[in-house]
Amino acid sequence: MDPNVILSTEDLHVKFHLRGEILHAIRGVSLDIHKGESLAIVGESGSGKSVFTKTFLGLLDVNGYLDGGHIWFRMNDDDPDDIVDLASFQTEKDWLRIRGRQIAMVMQDPMTSLNPLNTIGKQITETVLLHNQVSKEEAHKRAIELLTDVGIPDPERRAKQYPHEFSGGMRQRVVIAIALACNPRLLICDEPTTALDVTIQAQILDLIRGLQKKYHLTTIYITHDLGVVANIADRIAVMYAGDIIEVATCEELFYDPRHPYTWALLSSLPQLGIKGEDLYSIAGTPPILHEGIVGDAFAPRNPYALEIDYIERPPFFEVSPTHKARTWLLDPRAPKVDPPEYIRKLAERRASHA
Repeated sequence: MDPNVILSTEDLHVKFHLRGEILHAIRGVSLDIHKGESLAIVGESGSGKSVFTKTFLGLLDVNGYLDGGHIWFRMNDDDPDDIVDLASFQTEKDWLRIRGRQIAMVMQDPMTSLNPLNTIGKQITETVLLHNQVSKEEAHKRAIELLTDVGIPDPERRAKQYPHEFSGGMRQRVVIAIALACNPRLLICDEPTTALDVTIQAQILDLIRGLQKKYHLTTIYITHDLGVVANIADRIAVMYAGDIIEVATCEELFYDPRHPYTWALLSSLPQLGIKGEDLYSIAGTPPILHEGIVGDAFAPRNPYALEIDYIERPPFFEVSPTHKARTWLLDPRAPKVDPPEYIRKLAERRASHA
């Protein structure tokens, strides 16, 4: 495992028992997450983004299970051999070594993440006490520090209040404070701005970015909105039908994407729309994961699909040392296909601002 990698998945498979059938939700995903980076995982709803990251915390639903692969996690930066396979964990005792202490998650809806019957201060204090050998007074002091760090004014007073007394943006700040309570090294943000208006979205993203620097965090953002990650991600991984189909730096993905699904996602951005014309939308629907997928899962929706896309799953082709895509269009034998007009417009905008 590369010393610069904090977590690495290797051929990971996740399945669910669902109404008498088996749903293959994650299909052989391999991905390295580098220490200190901001990685965004994007894709349509149902592509497997949240399921993939929940395996890092042992939070799969009761009908879900790992069906192969590894999740290597570096427990200590100072000890290169202190690496565990999270896929081998079986008990809650195992996961308590990781959950909260090493890896934490900010869930989508802050209202359902908070207990309406307990004060904000008590909820943060309980988290600190669960994972640290400290007194109640020390835990309370830590809670006040965290509320200050996430931008809650008058934290002593607000710590005595209940979740319903906070706005949506303030509740999201509290959830972030709880996630940071035990100084995790990896922070997963699952759609952290979905329920917030645009102005508050920007504030929350700026907050997370600032906290990442202060606490030396590695962050993973899960979102279906490419516009959200444009200014916060170092790298972007694109998921489709339980598989990662393109990984690149933010700049490479926006200005030199190679997979037709990434082309389609970028073409759907409202910012690229032309007044008076219909906004681009991806034809068709994602595949049914109950059924075995043959070839490239995106082939039935791909206007550039080749015959081999319906026969054999494409391997990853390297575009650069930091950019790879799972598409047969990158095979040297494939016909040359130019990206659609929307993608060329993005490249032109970049050139005009250079």
